[in-house]
Amino acid sequence: MTINLKRCTSEDLHTLQEISYETFNETFKNQNSPENMKAYLDRAFNLKQLEKELSNISSEFYFAYFNNEVAGYLKVNTNDAQSEEMSDESLEIERIYIKNKFQKLGLGKYLLKKAMEIAMERNKKKVWLGVWEKNENAIAFYHKMGFVQTGAHSFYMGDEEQIDLIMTKTLTH
Repeated sequence: MTINLKRCTSEDLHTLQEISYETFNETFKNQNSPENMKAYLDRAFNLKQLEKELSNISSEFYFAYFNNEVAGYLKVNTNDAQSEEMSDESLEIERIYIKNKFQKLGLGKYLLKKAMEIAMERNKKKVWLGVWEKNENAIAFYHKMGFVQTGAHSFYMGDEEQIDLIMTKTLTH
């Protein structure tokens, strides 16, 4: 088992779009209407939107390769790229997306550790993320990794308002 990481560049735009669609769809299609899924996917993962995110100097994307196949990715944000107003001492994990066939292989933990390393390198004091309140597996995973719920915010899936729990981990340098 070999896991490798590669920082995404603009040349990876189409691969990023494909894996974003695939992983989001696999994870959430059974709990949401097809119309709301399509509306969200078209808004969040169109090429123009992903290109804008990739070019933001306060955001970083990393592909995780499992045995040389793209298995998932990590997106982290600092400063004004964070999806909620947080302090400059915070780093947001906006996405840890892993294809279904690569789940339960340690990739989530691997990507989470990478996010922690990035936060430490940048002298951040907190790492935070939003996770859908109905995504019980992810919530349990984040609790196990030392995150605690510190708030909640609205997330729109098409025209449906959903609640994301905000979970935070304080780092010790």
